[in-house]
Amino acid sequence: MKTTMYFFALLLFVLFTSNGVAQSFKSNVSKKGTTAAPFLSISQGAKGIAMGGAYVAVAHDASAIFWNPAGISDIYGGSLVVDHTQWLAGINYNFIAGTYAVGDIGTIGLSFTSSDIDEMRVTTVEMPDGNGETFAVTDIAVSVAYALKLTDKFSIGFNPKFIHQKIWKMSASAFAIDVGVKYETPFDGVMLGMSISNFGQKMQMQGKSSLVLFDQDLNSSGNNGRIPANLATDEWALPLNFKFGIAYTALKDDVSKLMIAVDASHPSDDYESVDVGAEYIFYDFIALRGGYKSLFLSESETGLTLGVGVMQAIVGGMQVSFDYAYQDFGRLKEIQKFSVGLNF
Repeated sequence: MKTTMYFFALLLFVLFTSNGVAQSFKSNVSKKGTTAAPFLSISQGAKGIAMGGAYVAVAHDASAIFWNPAGISDIYGGSLVVDHTQWLAGINYNFIAGTYAVGDIGTIGLSFTSSDIDEMRVTTVEMPDGNGETFAVTDIAVSVAYALKLTDKFSIGFNPKFIHQKIWKMSASAFAIDVGVKYETPFDGVMLGMSISNFGQKMQMQGKSSLVLFDQDLNSSGNNGRIPANLATDEWALPLNFKFGIAYTALKDDVSKLMIAVDASHPSDDYESVDVGAEYIFYDFIALRGGYKSLFLSESETGLTLGVGVMQAIVGGMQVSFDYAYQDFGRLKEIQKFSVGLNF
């Protein structure tokens, strides 16, 4: 009972202080659209999305590579998750991650994220219906994660990654790293988690599309007015994000388990916000999840999240899971996410 009271007191403190911090950082200038590779902020794994994104202190499957790399240290043996996201504007994203525990050495993991965007027609002012050419857009992120339990209560994880974006004849690449920690507190059922995501290089688009013909002297008619030159493109930082999360197992017995989680986010390309979520598991077979994303974030289109999951043990002690998540995006309608997981 005391643990429950402590947790809710801490929860109220996080909610009110986060709201105060968010208000103190308000300005008349939005930070939206000021970073490169915004696809890195698209959450992976249906479990985390269904819980409103409040997953930093919870993450304990292969999708923890995205949420908090320290979470993969809780996985015994091997695990795999395959995730498909039906994103906005007909864009799809695919995510695959796998982990393997190497005894006392720690746990290693791999992940791969890619976009699925149909080719589009090249249009010009003179040919608004297309000039016969098409172009493609590609987003790719590849990472290698490592996590270690420093004690039986405290773990740390690292997730170096390579990021690549391409649109038509222009491309950009960068290296970055995610760092996370998880701590099982002395309070029964209370976990803490923290992560820093996408700390790394800036990205700069370069390629043939920046090639132009330049006239050094417009006032002279005798010079060469078609000198090859390249337009200068700016460098843009990656979407850095710091998250702090609390998770509390409010109920756990032979029949059911109830977990409540709260995350506070401080992104570099938006204002501060709070995510809340809950998960109820019945007979280790079916999981019901719900949450609310981006509390205290004004003019946000995100909000309610819901999800369901089914887990089933199969041959040889292996367990397979199927998870679905729904996220409301207001005027932008909704997104849906499907994940298949395997523990062995």
